[in-house]
Amino acid sequence: MIQKHLVLLPGDGIGPEVVAQAVKALRVVEKRFGVSFSMETALMGGAAIDAAGVPLPPETVAACKKADAVLLGAVGGPKWDGLPNNVRPEAGLLGIRKELGLFANLRPSTVFPELASLSCLRPDLVEKGVDILVVRELTGDVYFGKPAGEEVRDGLRYAFNNMIYNESEIRRIARVAFAAARKRGKRVCSVDKANVLVVGRLWRAVVEEAHKEFPDVDLSHMYVDNCAMQLIMNPGQFDVIVTGNIFGDILSDESAAVAGSLGMLPSASLSGTAGEGGVGLYEPVHGSAPDIAGRDKANPLATILSVAMMLRLSFGLVEAADAVEKAVREVLREGWRTGDIAAGRAEKVVGCIAMGDLVAAGIENAR
Repeated sequence: MIQKHLVLLPGDGIGPEVVAQAVKALRVVEKRFGVSFSMETALMGGAAIDAAGVPLPPETVAACKKADAVLLGAVGGPKWDGLPNNVRPEAGLLGIRKELGLFANLRPSTVFPELASLSCLRPDLVEKGVDILVVRELTGDVYFGKPAGEEVRDGLRYAFNNMIYNESEIRRIARVAFAAARKRGKRVCSVDKANVLVVGRLWRAVVEEAHKEFPDVDLSHMYVDNCAMQLIMNPGQFDVIVTGNIFGDILSDESAAVAGSLGMLPSASLSGTAGEGGVGLYEPVHGSAPDIAGRDKANPLATILSVAMMLRLSFGLVEAADAVEKAVREVLREGWRTGDIAAGRAEKVVGCIAMGDLVAAGIENAR
């Protein structure tokens, strides 16, 4: 029997509620697919601040480094908004990414046909479904480039951030994108601003070099401004998009708007491609939604779909991952909805716990 150890970081707001439903799905996976999950819960975010005074306790870091994968709920909330940036809940998320060496963020943006009416796009653009994977570099670019700061020059205040990448950082994220595309539609669109940025020209050159290792994958290039427009005008043209940190931040949020609901979007943060070791961190894209916390109104599907990503990417349990995703689709096909994705009278609206039960039953019965 395959044995895996998971660290659960429920976090804040609706985080504990959605993680509980993901665990429910994992317990059914155990029964069906010959795998055993030992699970350990640790503190991060606001919950950690309240209990230990810091957003990322050393004990949490140690536990995550020993795990096979980490499942995160959500962090943050107005309770902690007044704290300095370095001790706010979000600092825990940045900290764990650094501690685990997570340089690749994979965010699928899927428009399920049953939820096409929620998308901001015209029905004819999404009625057949959209399936895009944005692969975002997570540890470089203007967010982390040095020097960065603020100073006064000739009586005027200046602020500056340094956009910087080295070829190793570009090559490793390109390889992650090409490897992911091999398991999808075998198409990668690399997004840069090579017409005006020196960094963009290096990015494009190194991506071209990395592509030689993946001759079975088609590679195209697109400027970021055009890509932003094409995501709205013709999202179906994209399979995998690979780009830097700041462009990836913007484009992945735009692709989320295409999908129509943050409650449906999973993500993975990785330290390499499958089989290279390291710990993957999996989390829903949505926030902590403190306004509905504890009211059984949260949508657990993004977290459950994050579990499917974990099964596939960290553990190679493709059949189990397929069963989880199939169960989610079947629940939607049958008309079950949480409040955030309910759009019509014919739909059957349920709470977080009931939705988790429905998906768990679907996994158990999936063929």
